[in-house]
Amino acid sequence: QLQLVESGGGSVQSGASLRLRCKVLGDIRSTKWVAWFRQAPGKGREGLAALQTSDGSPTYRRSLEVRFTISEDKGTVYFQMTDLKPEDTAIYYCAAVFTGGSLFTVDNYDIWGQGTQVNVSS
Repeated sequence: QLQLVESGGGSVQSGASLRLRCKVLGDIRSTKWVAWFRQAPGKGREGLAALQTSDGSPTYRRSLEVRFTISEDKGTVYFQMTDLKPEDTAIYYCAAVFTGGSLFTVDNYDIWGQGTQVNVSS
């Protein structure tokens, strides 16, 4: 059974950078997409970026700022965040799907990690 383990969150001040990591335990190539989502306090979970595991090509949510970058190396999917703002405060999750479907729809994903907390203070 594939598992996802996130890490890299923390408490930072505005303007800082963080690189989140999603370690895929199992064969990452058995998935079709690995994505990053976040859930801010009192809000629903929203998709941010997805990476096609066959070739590493990224897709970003249309409204997502250019401050975020998704990438993969040796079975770990990274989410680089720069110039962090208080509104980026959330729990960040990675998720994997074995088939296609809507990239930023929560219910489309088969496996989820436990999440990593990011707190950004002004």
